[in-house]
Amino acid sequence: MTLRLSFLGGAGTVTGSKYLLDSGSHRILVDCGLFQGKRALREMNWTSFPVHPESISAVVLTHAHLDHSGALPLLVKQGFAGPIVCSEATAGLCEVLLRDSGHIQEQDALFANKHGFSRHKPALPLYGVKDAEAALRLLRPISFRREHSLPGGGRTMLRHAGHILGAASVELEWNRTSIVFSGDLGRQDDPIMLRPEAPTRSDYLIVESTYGDRSHPTIDPQRELEEIVATTTKRGGTVVIPAFAVGRVQVLLHYFERIKSAGGLTNVPIFLDSPMAVDASDIFCRFKSDHKLTHEECRRTCAVATYIRSVEDSKRLGSSPIPKVIISASGMATGGRVLHHLKRFAPYQKNTILFAGYQAEGTRGAAMTSGAKSVRIHGEDVPVAAEVRNIEALSAHADANEILTWLKSIGGAPKATYITHGELQASKALQARVSAELGWTSLVPEQGQEALLA
Repeated sequence: MTLRLSFLGGAGTVTGSKYLLDSGSHRILVDCGLFQGKRALREMNWTSFPVHPESISAVVLTHAHLDHSGALPLLVKQGFAGPIVCSEATAGLCEVLLRDSGHIQEQDALFANKHGFSRHKPALPLYGVKDAEAALRLLRPISFRREHSLPGGGRTMLRHAGHILGAASVELEWNRTSIVFSGDLGRQDDPIMLRPEAPTRSDYLIVESTYGDRSHPTIDPQRELEEIVATTTKRGGTVVIPAFAVGRVQVLLHYFERIKSAGGLTNVPIFLDSPMAVDASDIFCRFKSDHKLTHEECRRTCAVATYIRSVEDSKRLGSSPIPKVIISASGMATGGRVLHHLKRFAPYQKNTILFAGYQAEGTRGAAMTSGAKSVRIHGEDVPVAAEVRNIEALSAHADANEILTWLKSIGGAPKATYITHGELQASKALQARVSAELGWTSLVPEQGQEALLA
């Protein structure tokens, strides 16, 4: 029996992760993410899936972020009906993220049609809430470190990856061949998340390289966060923080709680304007075994911000002149309520737009952190006069040194290591280090490339 691996996403880019294993009689898909960033990438979400979705036996999910899970409703819409295997916390987060993704796409299409700025007449959503709910019914949560049987005789096991709540590295055993997918690896000393676990062995390894060409700064992110907020609010400004609702928001709230407990930023209100992030924070406190915080620490972290749920309250927040912090999704400013806050606050010098980690090429976040003087939002060119900062030390991704630390803890060299989920420069840089420091055979696959594993 042959075993082939196809790289259908996450190759040469940090989005759209999709890896297809094909034995000839069964197909297993690892991750099913949305392409994000450049228009050329986003348009790939509208192309037909390379194989018939109904021919896929199962999906195994590393974690809930939309660049890994966000195309699941589309896959189901096109005919997939098998199990979607993931960790228990990932299932809980997908309940929030996928519904919200469907809702946002429906609302964005309505907004585009109302204001006439779409090239398509009418603008249509990629999928909707009902499609997301159909995908959610297929979720099959499993525990970490326990083997689970897959259709076609394969077996899988999840290990903590540390990136966000529920994030996993996936071990697959099929046809006496071991294949490991790192998923997105977290930091070695994250203040909240568990340290990434390495597999005991692997015949073939697929490892991410988001930060494959750089090291995180050694600064104290809590101190930098406090300094930026204090400086901005002292000049009468507002700090807008685009942040991923799952992972980054909880870290930010944790730091703000620690700052306020130590007597800092006492008169600065913190607002969390993202219903999805509010729900995600509740789930975070429910799965205490998946992170380091105690129940009391979770309670205090979640209580540090004022939660904004309704659209009306969000609009009032945007028009309020008081100095404040607004945390709102999405983390790369690709959609969601944060776009309205950027339109309101980015044109004024007294304000600060603060990013919290990696900004993928082609996103508004990447443009702004690179010094763009304007960004296009809802068909308008919005001036960027506000101060723009990025605390890269807040990233939830392992840097190059941390990825190498994880690789070195694997028992023995794989037959081949495939370096994915990174811009080409980052993947190539990590490949060079894997070759030089480990002596392993490593490759940087291209989109659509196929590898024969057995």
